[in-house]
Amino acid sequence: MNLVQMLDMNARKFGPKECIRYAGNTLTYLELKQKAEQAAGLFQSWGIVPGDKVALMSQNTPAFVVAFYGILKAGATVVPINHKLMAPEVDYILEHSESKALLFDGTLAPVASKVQTNVRKVATDSPVEGFDSFESELASSPLFRPVNVSDDSIAEILYTSGTTGKPKGCLHTHRNVIMAGIAGALAVKINENDRTLMAMPIWHSSPLNNWFMGTQYLGGTTVLIREYHPLHFLQAIQQEKCTVYFGAPISYIMPIQMIPQFQDFDLSSMRCWIYGGGPMAADTALMVMEKYRSDNFYQVYGMTEAGPTGTVLQPEEQIKKAGSIGSKALPGADLRLIKLDGTEAGPNEVGEIWLKADSMMNGYFKNESATQEAFSRGWYKTGDMARIDEDGYLFIVDRIKDMIVTGGENVYSKEVEDVIISCPGVMEVAVIGVPNPQWGETVAAFVVPAKDQQITADTLKTFLADKLAKYKIPRVFEIVESLPHTPSGKIQKYQLREKIN
Repeated sequence: MNLVQMLDMNARKFGPKECIRYAGNTLTYLELKQKAEQAAGLFQSWGIVPGDKVALMSQNTPAFVVAFYGILKAGATVVPINHKLMAPEVDYILEHSESKALLFDGTLAPVASKVQTNVRKVATDSPVEGFDSFESELASSPLFRPVNVSDDSIAEILYTSGTTGKPKGCLHTHRNVIMAGIAGALAVKINENDRTLMAMPIWHSSPLNNWFMGTQYLGGTTVLIREYHPLHFLQAIQQEKCTVYFGAPISYIMPIQMIPQFQDFDLSSMRCWIYGGGPMAADTALMVMEKYRSDNFYQVYGMTEAGPTGTVLQPEEQIKKAGSIGSKALPGADLRLIKLDGTEAGPNEVGEIWLKADSMMNGYFKNESATQEAFSRGWYKTGDMARIDEDGYLFIVDRIKDMIVTGGENVYSKEVEDVIISCPGVMEVAVIGVPNPQWGETVAAFVVPAKDQQITADTLKTFLADKLAKYKIPRVFEIVESLPHTPSGKIQKYQLREKIN
């Protein structure tokens, strides 16, 4: 089965049932199919043909869902773009992916207007001065001409930064995406009566492929919040009687800290709380369970390359194995822990997590060398180093790829360093992740000024403001005279971590 067939099947099986809920309005499964075909007809009138790429940069709206399926119905590939990126970052993805069009949320017009890549740019939701409106064009779109879509056709190119600092595009087929949805649904037992709250960005791999697609596959309802806000999060659960939610740990902590009337909200409809993007410490997990009056929490671990599919820490394991990512891979996946010498890690040893999964990417777009480097005998080498305890549970201890996870967002130090070093007056820089009880990690930068130059944190923040997404900009700047180096010249980041801790 492919995603187009899944949509058509759902329209037949669940026709008038609520598929999407947004701001009190409903889009049924049948209406979604009809709107997706209108969108596909519109894209075809733009000259989009099977194999083309269309970029989507949007917050959580029905327009994103309609455009997503419309692109697939036209036989094209969806390129989701982080709506927090700045224009130069968007330009790189558009150019690298060879996208023919960019559909963007109207609120993102200030960024879209600065995009230099020669693509058709259309606002997804409402008319924006200087741009056509996708929604207004749907009603008069040309008749959709069905095309053949294979299970092995590329459905998505999901971009994830690499150690080189440039994002890499993960190629996911229709089959990959469906298997990621099935794995997520099986892990937490999603069914057609579930109402999944989508408050995290839907363009992220896990919200999109695990939880949205998992809900779609089973015929459940997805409740969209345009953008996460602690109050809107609680209101949506209470008003829409949501049953399933996935979010970063910070999305659970913020409502407790920021909403004085937190305990007054009725969250009793929820049967499944899922978190990912970083573990919760035992005391934090206990506090969250008490405040949310539930012990039905799941932690999931995975990465974009794998669909994402990885591991799960079950509710009954949350306290006794707090900080672990679980002991076994999800359905449809397999896991190994390989030491640096190539042998399997045993109890209390550290190794790199290797994965196999039905949802695994086909490779990196236009980057065969990176693809070859990422795999060994069919196993994907995650770059995450973990310790395995005597019971077989894994605990992440370091990242070979030097990735920072802040509030569920992935930040790669090399990408941030490359921008900071271009600031006038900067001679050298090193970026690391600093533990933070709320965000998991925050970004910290050690900056060495050039000789006779004065650099301040405010100067650097101003310089970075329109060049990096806000979450990538360091919260901590240390202006130092020098950085520690190995004899070969490599920066010893462990010394910086010790210094700042």
